[in-house]
Amino acid sequence: MPQPYTIRLFVPDGNPDNLKVIDKMNWTGVGLEISRSAWAAHKSRPELQQAGVYILLGYSEGEDLPTIYVGQGDGVYGRIDSHEKKKNFWDRALVFVSSNGGLNRAHITWLEWALIQKATAAGRCKLDNAANPTEPVLTESEKADTREFLNEILSVLPLVEIRLFEKPIKIKAAQDTEAGISAKIIQDTVVVPAQADGFKDVFLGENCWYSIRIGGGKLKDIKYIAAYQTAPVSAVTHYAKVESIEPYGDGGKYKLNFEAPAEKIGPIPYGNAKQGMMQSSRYTSHEKLFTAKVLDDLFS
Repeated sequence: MPQPYTIRLFVPDGNPDNLKVIDKMNWTGVGLEISRSAWAAHKSRPELQQAGVYILLGYSEGEDLPTIYVGQGDGVYGRIDSHEKKKNFWDRALVFVSSNGGLNRAHITWLEWALIQKATAAGRCKLDNAANPTEPVLTESEKADTREFLNEILSVLPLVEIRLFEKPIKIKAAQDTEAGISAKIIQDTVVVPAQADGFKDVFLGENCWYSIRIGGGKLKDIKYIAAYQTAPVSAVTHYAKVESIEPYGDGGKYKLNFEAPAEKIGPIPYGNAKQGMMQSSRYTSHEKLFTAKVLDDLFS
């Protein structure tokens, strides 16, 4: 059973966007979250001279998913300082070291391996690591202790808004109302703009749609998704029933998995709708998908 715990955050320079020191009661470790822009100001901190593991996090150009790099070093300062000059994608670094000097090279190598395995299994980011290492050999007692240190790291990460090492939990889509039971018409359909390649390869090819923002209050209502094909088609042309919804990446976006391949509908042309109406996702009802003549009818 999960146990309650307390995390303490210390902000040395008064700006939480620059540096946070992360401490947990009864833990032999300490964490630091450092922004890239503040690296020069804080890279001389003594914690960075110790053996530990680190995670570099950011977004590569044109990517929906975040990119991470997992590394380790007997003194993490030198490794991160080198990455500051050579790796362009990252904008913050998470560092974890022992507060009592208890981590050695074998421990940190195992932690690096374990974090890479977790990130790969979760599938919520792109790994910048060139190699997938094999599991280092530890004694039974060392492995038990190091795994506990890993668990402490994993308990800290969500509190600094990093969930890339957790497998996404699927949310079952809203169910249709039983026959004979009346219900008010709700916005149970999300209409997404789709460019030609994404529509063909993902909406039709993978039976899903991802990197979409859905307000928390809407998650419980979504049953269907419809695709608005951008110019030159400029019309809503297909829809699908949603089987499940799961987090996508680490920025409050979601992936919608279809129950079956998308079906043709309409088309429902753009008509005289206001310019820019379909630059982002919009909500409508399933009923309107089958009565709308033009785009305005979906959202009136």
